[in-house]
Order: sequence, then C-alpha cells, then structure tokens
Amino acid sequence: MRRLSPNDVNLPAAKVQAERRATRRRCLELWTMRIAALIAAMCVAVVTPSSAVAQPGDAAASMPTCQLNPGTSHTVARVIDGETIALDDGREVRLIGALAPRATDAAAASGTWPAEQSAVAFLSKQVIGERVQLAFGDGPRSDRYGRLLAHVFIGVGATRQWIQGEMLAAGWARAYTLSGMTACAHELLANERAARLSERGLWGLPSYRALAASRPGQIMKRRNHFERVSGHIATVARTASGVYVNFGGDWKTDFTIVVSKDTLKREPDFASRLNTLVNQSVTVRGWIERRNGPMIELYHSSQLEVSLAHNVEAAKPASNAPMLNGPAANDPAPADSDTETKKNRPDPPIETDPSGLQL
Repeated sequence: MRRLSPNDVNLPAAKVQAERRATRRRCLELWTMRIAALIAAMCVAVVTPSSAVAQPGDAAASMPTCQLNPGTSHTVARVIDGETIALDDGREVRLIGALAPRATDAAAASGTWPAEQSAVAFLSKQVIGERVQLAFGDGPRSDRYGRLLAHVFIGVGATRQWIQGEMLAAGWARAYTLSGMTACAHELLANERAARLSERGLWGLPSYRALAASRPGQIMKRRNHFERVSGHIATVARTASGVYVNFGGDWKTDFTIVVSKDTLKREPDFASRLNTLVNQSVTVRGWIERRNGPMIELYHSSQLEVSLAHNVEAAKPASNAPMLNGPAANDPAPADSDTETKKNRPDPPIETDPSGLQL
C-alpha cells in the first residue's frame, strides 16, 4: 500500500484526494477483518450436531448447540480424576454436566474400579498438554472448593472438540444437571444416549443399570448416589410447593419424583405435560434423597425420559453390584424424622391423555 509523499504535489488535486480516500478505506477494511477474527476466536463455536449418532472423536456430533459464555484459555497440566483437570495456572476445573464413574458406584476399593481408571485414561489422552478454552453457563462458575465449573473445548472452528461430549459419547461419563446449572442439558443427554444404546464404556457394566422404581428398599440403599430409576407412574399430584410424581400408592414409602415450583416456572411446556405421564413408563436420573420414601428432585426436563417400549430396563437387579445386596428389595424405607417428611402429599385423581406426550 503506497503512501502519498511530498513528491506527489504535482499530481492533480482530485487524484490525490481519491487516492487518499482509497487508502483510508483499505485500512478500515483491514482493521474490520482483524477485529472480526479476534471476536470469532473468543466466542464458543455453535455447530449443528448429529447427537443421536455421536461418536467419540466426532467433533461435529459432540458440539452443543446451546449458548455458552466464553472464558479464558489455558494449558492442561494434569488430570485429577475422570471429571476434574488442573490448569497451568494452578486452578482446577470440574467438567460440569459429565459425571465420571467412581469406585463408590460399585462399593469397590478406591483406585480399583476399572471404569474409573478407564475414564481417567480417556480424559488424560484427550486433554493433557492441550490448550483448552473454558466456557460457562449462566449459573455459578465455581463450587465451594474453588473449582471452576466449566465446559471445556479443544481446537477452533470445525476441529473444535467439546470434552464433555467426548466423555459422554465414549461412555465414560453420565449426563446430569444441578439446581442453577442446566446449560446444554439436552445436548449432554443426547451424547450419553448414543453410548448407552451401544453399551459403550460404563454402559456395558451391570452396576450402571437403571434401578426398578417398584423396589424402594433397594433405591434407598443408594441414598446420596447418582442413579437412574425406571418404572410406571401411578399418579401425579400438584401442590402449592410443586408437583409430586408417584410410582406407587403409598407416598410415605414408595419412590417419588419432585418437581419444584422454580423448575415448573422455567419450563412451562414441560410443566403442562406432567399430568399426561400417568401410566407411562419412564426413566428418571438424579441423586437419591429421602423424603419419606426415596426421592429424586428434577431441576430440568432432560432428567426425565419417557420410554417408547413398556419394558423397564431394571427388570432384574444387577447380579454383581454389591451395593444392591442386603434386605429384601420390597422392604419399606424406614420413617424419616425430618420435618420435610411430615408434609402431606395428596394423590387426587387426575384426567390424563398419555398419548399426547412427546418429551
């Protein structure tokens, strides 16, 4: 690009002005292109996925279409466990939304559970020494231990890989949501579903088979653990505090799903369909709590999957899962003395149309 010099004074004035305007225009175009490139590098790429057939290593299939807030980039120094990495600045990052297997899943000794070791090995191969970009949902960005709660990406553009998606598609993690942290919930589940249907990774192990809702005694033994529970819904009861989805006739002992008012308000379409779940076969995921009988709280509609077939996955308990051994499966859960358990949860008759639900 030539600049005008004092020697150009002999050029016609109109030509000088035209060349000056052209020079300014070219400079402006160059700066616009540089700024656009910088913004593009900072943003999290949004790619249309083929989630139902996601395969590990397939960046396009693993990428989320949800909106995330871009964070900073760092090099991964080490892998702490199957869902936690350490960055070059000393901070730790929890791969939010992807729960890696642990020895406690099968009551195994720490460090001896093969699924846990495989998850760590897979994650290590993906990220150690790599430059990664962090991205965040709208919820909290760190936990009480100071660990960042982030989605992690490697690469740029078409080669970008979503690490949560890779872990789930390979079968070395389970999708989950927490209160206030539901970003990309459907995309997480879609990647997990592909691995589950193919029985990849942990899904080939009986320990991760869904529990039967008809066996509340067995479910209660998994209190404070993340589980999937399958069964037929008996009633749906609406109260001032939320919706109770009951899997039996005695809410004091049977398994129940609780959907809070906040969740109902965030997802009105899902809230309006809950009544149509009666007599449907479903699978719910989350942490087992005790509220009279065993209970899972729903923070997002992705936690509840409606079965297309009536065959429940948990028709019989896993034979090699030591945590399922003990008293008879149908033994009722002991009464809970907490104030919360004394709440009345009525089960009024409800008119339903099960055929209309498509979650």
